[in-house]
Amino acid sequence: MTFENSPFYKRLEHKKVVYSFGTFYFCDMFFVSELNEGIHFDWDKITQVISTIYDIYGNYNIKLAHISNRVNSYSTEPHLWIHFNQEFGFVVASAIVSYSEMNYINATIEKRFSKNSIKRCASLEQAIEWVKNLREFN
Repeated sequence: MTFENSPFYKRLEHKKVVYSFGTFYFCDMFFVSELNEGIHFDWDKITQVISTIYDIYGNYNIKLAHISNRVNSYSTEPHLWIHFNQEFGFVVASAIVSYSEMNYINATIEKRFSKNSIKRCASLEQAIEWVKNLREFN
C-alpha cells in the first residue's frame, strides 16, 4: 500500500515531494520513500533527496528515521549506505516495508551494510509504529 492510499496520508502532517525517480513524504520524525519501478537509486539521487531534507528540516542537529516503502521493484547499491552514514549522520534508524520475498531478501542484505538499526516490516503501519517508538525520539 502506498503512503498516499493509507490512512496515514490524511492523519499525519507531511510534505509530499515528487522526483523523476520516486515520491517522498516528509513527516515530523521520519520520511517515507516510494521509488519508481525499475529505477537504480544511486548517489546522485540520494543527494537530491538530501538537499530537500535540508530545505525542509534544516541541517543542524536533525534526527530522522527513514521508511522505505517498497511498493515497486528497483535496484540500489547497499554499500552506498556506508558512505551515506559517514557523510550524513541524521538517519537514526530505517524500516523497510517488504511486499515480496525478493524485497525481504534485499532488506536482509542491506541490514548487513548499515550501522543503524533496520527493521524489516510487513506493512506501512508496522513501520510507522516502530519508528514512533524508537528510543532516539523518546
